[in-house]
Amino acid sequence: MDIIIEFFPLLLKGAWLTVQLTVTSAVIALVISFVVGLARLSRHWWVRALATVYLEFFRGTSALVQMFFMFYVLPLLGLTLSPFLAGVIACGFNLGSYGSEVVRGAIQSVGKGQREAAHSLNYTTYQRYRYVLIPQAVPMMIPPFGNLLIELMKLTAVTSLITLSDLTFVAQIIRGQTAMTLEPFLIILVMYFAIASVLVGFTDWVASSIAKRRGLTSVKVN
Repeated sequence: MDIIIEFFPLLLKGAWLTVQLTVTSAVIALVISFVVGLARLSRHWWVRALATVYLEFFRGTSALVQMFFMFYVLPLLGLTLSPFLAGVIACGFNLGSYGSEVVRGAIQSVGKGQREAAHSLNYTTYQRYRYVLIPQAVPMMIPPFGNLLIELMKLTAVTSLITLSDLTFVAQIIRGQTAMTLEPFLIILVMYFAIASVLVGFTDWVASSIAKRRGLTSVKVN
């Protein structure tokens, strides 16, 4: 136990890095989700084609391979990324591909009557999305976005393989220096669960806040 207490500050630093990776990657994933999701609904075929290529590539290849490519291969092509940047780009781009389908599906689920009403008011495409479609689709996006956020947090553990000292990397250090396996990995399991619980609470709060403003019944993240 004394050894674990000695290494506890290092575990806290690893937990903080995990939180930073999760939040930064989530921002990237959120932006990509809306850009690609809306592009998939474009009336221009080439915009839909580009969005589909991105979607299928990042959904159809391993996040670990993507991360290795960005960190180890891009320097050979003249572009060097820091471990943190390579990690957040790989995680953000990967989860963004899944999030884009959430955005597309939620917007397409808005009732046909709402679309027809927007057309009857002579709304432009921007006005239809800005004032009619997206506001009604956002409440439906929150629960699946919350689930993706948890998956993103768990995906950040892979960044330990590109030398980032996240929770998983710290546990491996403790195991290597002390030959203890149960204790460090049990502790990081609890820490990951604590972080996930905070993220679930945050998404539930966002969902409840939006639901109250719109007079809807909130849906909790599973």
